[in-house]
Amino acid sequence: MSHSPEPHSSLSSDLDLQQTHDHHPHPSEIGLTHPDAPIDDRAPRFDDDSGNAPTPRFMQEEGVWKRWKWVPYPARKVGRAVVRWIKGPQTPKTWKIEPLFPVIQHAPINLLNRFLPNQRPRFWLFIAYFAAWILAFSLVLWRGQTASDIDGFGQPSVISCGTTFWTKDNGCGLDGMNCRPFNGSYFPFRCPSNCNSYQTLNPRAVGVQEVVYAPLIIGGPADSATAEDPVYRGDSFICGAAIHAGVVSASQGGCGLLYLVGQSPNYTGSDRNGITSYGFDSYFPLSFTFQSGVGCQARDDRWNLLAVSVVFTVVLSLFTTSSAAFFFATFIIAFWQVGMASDRPSETYSVGALFSDILGKFLPAMFCAWVIYDKMGVRRTLRGLTAQVEKTVLWLGACWVGALTNYTLDFIPIQRLTGHDLEQQPGAKAALAIIVIILVIVVAFQIWYFRQEGRLVRYLKLYALFILGIIISVSLPGLNLRIHHYILALLLLPGTSMQTRPALLYQGVLVGLFINGIARWGFDPFLQTSASLQNDAQLGSALPQILAPVINSSLSTITFQWASPPEVRYDGISILVNDVERFRGYFDTPGDDSFVWTRANGSSYNEYFRFGYMQGSETEDYTKAGTWTAEMEWIEMESGASKVRRRNEDPPELMQRSRGKYIS
Repeated sequence: MSHSPEPHSSLSSDLDLQQTHDHHPHPSEIGLTHPDAPIDDRAPRFDDDSGNAPTPRFMQEEGVWKRWKWVPYPARKVGRAVVRWIKGPQTPKTWKIEPLFPVIQHAPINLLNRFLPNQRPRFWLFIAYFAAWILAFSLVLWRGQTASDIDGFGQPSVISCGTTFWTKDNGCGLDGMNCRPFNGSYFPFRCPSNCNSYQTLNPRAVGVQEVVYAPLIIGGPADSATAEDPVYRGDSFICGAAIHAGVVSASQGGCGLLYLVGQSPNYTGSDRNGITSYGFDSYFPLSFTFQSGVGCQARDDRWNLLAVSVVFTVVLSLFTTSSAAFFFATFIIAFWQVGMASDRPSETYSVGALFSDILGKFLPAMFCAWVIYDKMGVRRTLRGLTAQVEKTVLWLGACWVGALTNYTLDFIPIQRLTGHDLEQQPGAKAALAIIVIILVIVVAFQIWYFRQEGRLVRYLKLYALFILGIIISVSLPGLNLRIHHYILALLLLPGTSMQTRPALLYQGVLVGLFINGIARWGFDPFLQTSASLQNDAQLGSALPQILAPVINSSLSTITFQWASPPEVRYDGISILVNDVERFRGYFDTPGDDSFVWTRANGSSYNEYFRFGYMQGSETEDYTKAGTWTAEMEWIEMESGASKVRRRNEDPPELMQRSRGKYIS
């Protein structure tokens, strides 16, 4: 039975439809409000992110650039473009090294996984491997400390590359009395390797010559064509002279027997065994030679120790993928290699004293190593890296290059990054310019890499803080900024925190520089006073004004007088003859207002005179040398100061204690 639709239902639908068609929206519903009507905060706002319609200029000014409205629009446009570029791409790229020839580079890892798949055996293998390095290093080091006796003289004394008989700062006293005996004394010695590269860093006066950035070696064989009977001035570096004479090896070091021969005239300069010695055409009270055919069985094992350390780190680098195990093991091995062998703080230390010195630096250095690894990007660079061969060649190889800067970067003519050294060292400015150009290129590429990873902004902020700190340090009164090895490494290391092949190379070099700086020199402050930087350089003090001397040819005398000092702080005057102090006179002592020098009978050599003020018993700068020729004529000294004080890295008393045992 069918049912017809209900009439009221159809009507209801028609009414609803009619109401829908008859409804007219209020103007406010379609956004057409009266201009004076209050703003409804509940009204929706629409942002068009499609980028199809350009944003009007006046709306752009309402953004972050509103504060820069005073800047012309073209400049603001360029600024916005620069900011967008610095922020990097919308989708940052994380750099990851894909190994070249992965089958070869993954072979050590696969081999380890095959035989030691579990972590615990690997851990104990790592401990045993590290213990094996300690044992091997200790045995080779112990063997290198032993030396056979020199017949009749016993064990040779270990000296450093800078040891001399004539001590610095006029330490030998008036007429050299503190450095006697001048002759008839033997001294058995043992030199380390690499002493041919030991140089003076401040000018040393040798008559009218000045020796700087070169080994201080005066004299040699009388006949430059032979090596027989070499005679050296007493202020020459002993080890450098021994290499020049062919007694010891530059690469291996060695032993010799030195004999004091007293005063000698006319030292002959020559170029022998890679060292150029200087001539001196007058006499000096202390000279020495070497006994031929005398030596001992001893060698410097620093190269053998280096071979042990390099081999252990190479094997470790190839077989480990743990960034922490690789980094900290390499840091420890390189640190002790540099401190105990390759670049020792002092060659005269016993093994116990040397170990104590390096241990004192090691503990704070390990804290810095953790900061470098965890906070300065090493973890980011090495973590997940499976390119074992590339890591070994680029990172580890560069690390050893940086750690051995006394060998690898010795060719660069920059000894200290100070204005004084850059001015006086030949080639230093050109070398610095080349280094700066290379750094600019490296920085430009690193900036591009950081931008691709979207991390450029934070690193620009970090280096802005570094630059601000440097500016503040430079502006501090009474202090000088000194950029040491380890400071340079700490400043540049954050800029290598990415996994690219160039970053591996740069980071390895910087870690090596840090290791060398701390193991060799320690944590020297980067802010130092002028006095601490002075060392034995010129003081910039006033120089005596010497009146024209009176020469008496018949008596072979020359008499000097001087003008009054320019300042009351000067108490007297010191006079050097042939680089030996021969006179000390005080202005308040009668008779000390002149100096008479008598030439030895029959002397036919030039004599060289230099003059300097004294404060108390301390001498100031000396004048350059004036010459009293063999023909009894006086040649006025040039203007400016010269140096007399010799660099001697060893305590003066060490040399005297050793010498006192072997007086014949």
